This record gives sequence, structure tokens and C-alpha cells, in this order.
Amino acid sequence: MPSFDLVSKTDMMEMKNALQMAQKEVNARYDFKGSDTTFELKDTAIELRAEDDYKMKAALEIFRGQMVKRHIGQRCIEPQKVEPSGNRMLKQIINIKNGIDKDKARTINKLIKESGLKVQSSILDDKIRITAKKIDDLQGIFQLLRTHKDVDLELQMENMKRD
Repeated sequence: MPSFDLVSKTDMMEMKNALQMAQKEVNARYDFKGSDTTFELKDTAIELRAEDDYKMKAALEIFRGQMVKRHIGQRCIEPQKVEPSGNRMLKQIINIKNGIDKDKARTINKLIKESGLKVQSSILDDKIRITAKKIDDLQGIFQLLRTHKDVDLELQMENMKRD
């Protein structure tokens, strides 16, 4: 029976490239002249520092634009609240989502069962294996999950097997 693994992975090399390009663009822009706006990658989070709210929002938009150019989905980041960090600076932590946690996996399983398509799913650690008799059903469930409002993850297909 045809099957695939549903995963949520972020390509960290592309993320680093997007960060570097965003930093380069911020340094080159006139409205950031003389400011100390920086991006710093820390394991599974990005720390954005800026002097005021305008620069914070503009830098985040620049970063999102670089993510689009690098084909990284917008759902894989989760910006937190802007906080003061001392010395008249603001900081914002942007979490990078990787993997499917148990709660999201249960939600996805529930959506698969409610879809009406003839597919089966099973949770395997941080991925979900989906099997069906027809490849069209697999593709249909994948499109449904990618566009559903309750699934706020960037989803990919892995290990597609055809019989």
C-alpha cells in the first residue's frame, strides 16, 4: 500500500542563509543607518535586537521576505512578545518549530479521521505515517492538512512509497 511520512522540518542551513541576508539588507538600508539592529541564531531560536518598535517590525518583515526567497515557510517561526532588554534596546525571541509534538499529532490524526478519505495514520515519534490504497487519497489528505487552519506547522512529505 502506498504511504508517506508527514514531518515538520526546518532546513537550518537555509535559515542561517536567510538570517545572514536579512542582516546584510538591514545594514545596507538607509532607515537603519547608525542603528544597532542585529539577528542572532541560538539553537532553536533567533534573537532580534533593535532600538525601537519601528525598526523591530521592519527587521522582522525583512527576515520574513528573506525566508520567502529561500523557500522557507512562514509557519515554521513563532515570534514572541517584544521585551525591553536594557540600554534602551528591545529584543524579540523568534522560536523555530521543528518536529510534530504529541498534541499536534493528535489534532492531525483527528483531522485525518474526520476527512472522510480512506487513509490510515499512526504516530511515530515526531512524524506521522499515513497509508492508503490510492496515491490520490494520500495527496488529497496532504493538501487538506497543509491548508487547514488548525495545523499551524510547515508540513513536508518524506519516504513516499508506491506499490
